[in-house]
Amino acid sequence: MTYRTAFGGALAALCLSTALANAGEVKIWTLTFANDSANQAWAKIIADFEAANPGTTIKLETRAVDEHKAALRVAAQSDQGPDIYFMWAGLGLGGEFVKAGLSQPLDDYYAQYKWDDRLVGTAAGFTANYPPHRHGVPYTFHGEAIYYNKALFEKAGIAAPPASYDELKADAQKLKDAGIAAFSFGGTVNWHLMRLMDVILEAKCGADKHDQLMDMKLDWSAEPCATDSFKELGDWSANYILSPFMGIDQAQSTNLFIAGKSAMALEGDWFVSQMKDAGLTDEQLGLFPVPTGTDRLYGFGENLYVSSKSKVADEAAKFLDYISSDAVQQANLGQFGAISINKNVKYENVAPLDQAWMDIFAKYTKVYMNGDQAFPLDVTTEYFRIINEVASGTMKPEDAAKGMQTFIGNRKG
Repeated sequence: MTYRTAFGGALAALCLSTALANAGEVKIWTLTFANDSANQAWAKIIADFEAANPGTTIKLETRAVDEHKAALRVAAQSDQGPDIYFMWAGLGLGGEFVKAGLSQPLDDYYAQYKWDDRLVGTAAGFTANYPPHRHGVPYTFHGEAIYYNKALFEKAGIAAPPASYDELKADAQKLKDAGIAAFSFGGTVNWHLMRLMDVILEAKCGADKHDQLMDMKLDWSAEPCATDSFKELGDWSANYILSPFMGIDQAQSTNLFIAGKSAMALEGDWFVSQMKDAGLTDEQLGLFPVPTGTDRLYGFGENLYVSSKSKVADEAAKFLDYISSDAVQQANLGQFGAISINKNVKYENVAPLDQAWMDIFAKYTKVYMNGDQAFPLDVTTEYFRIINEVASGTMKPEDAAKGMQTFIGNRKG
């Protein structure tokens, strides 16, 4: 046997042993969790799954939102990356990576594990956003609403949450008159202020026109409600948002709300656990859906996708089956959001804010999505740019609507 043959054989054996050693490793990429309860829940879920499945290990990697998106874009162009990755369920976020070929269709796994028998229909519906296949398994389904500081509302003479958009604006003025900022937003993360623009569009345009604008089937420049919405955004930015907000991020904005520097926060059901971790009680905070005048809830889905490049797709699907199971979802109820994606979960001894969310979810059967999930990625980027310019006072509202339509009209695909 020559040295080269022996070395080649050893190298092959080493590669084989390395492959076998890594064959049972499932790498998951997700976001850095803002609430420690979610960190603890993930750690226990992983430990319990590994104990029940000897030979399979789960490696969890977390990143901030923008870093996570950037890492996935690199992964889509390379052979390295996760086996499972977190992403929102819309065309502009999850759809970006489905279109790039990073997501593996899960039709066969849906049939094998009968996931539709356990998943809440609203959450599972987002997995069909990418015909002809099913992509991703629901991780959470979230609603977004307005949390408010009861003491600050009382100080401003506001006796009850607003029941209409006009009442919301009137309350913002009462807060301003009392020397209190109505909202805090983080301007450095484009999607945070976008939430305000989204709900204004719903209020000013109504459900049908809002959907058609997001579907790019209506001319933004020809719809007065679109220009009116940008005018409203400019008014909120100039008068009712804690300033300066364009230089702070979402976490700093949250801390300002916690500190009582603003009266309201437009956040999701996950915010309940963040507030608990921050030491705020249900007695200090209230909650109400954004009063847009439509019968729809502002919300979105989040999925865990299996990478098309994964060599352990069966193990990845087995983990997704485990994390969405009745027992695991019941044991971790409230750790990732107010409601579970599993329809068999039972709700008992619910805290007041969680109950408020349960009442909201029970009331609404229709949802309108965040703009960055409704739009394709390139349109989302332009939407962010225009929102930021209007909020900064560097773009007129009528130019904003024209700018949106010009970009949409010039794009390809």
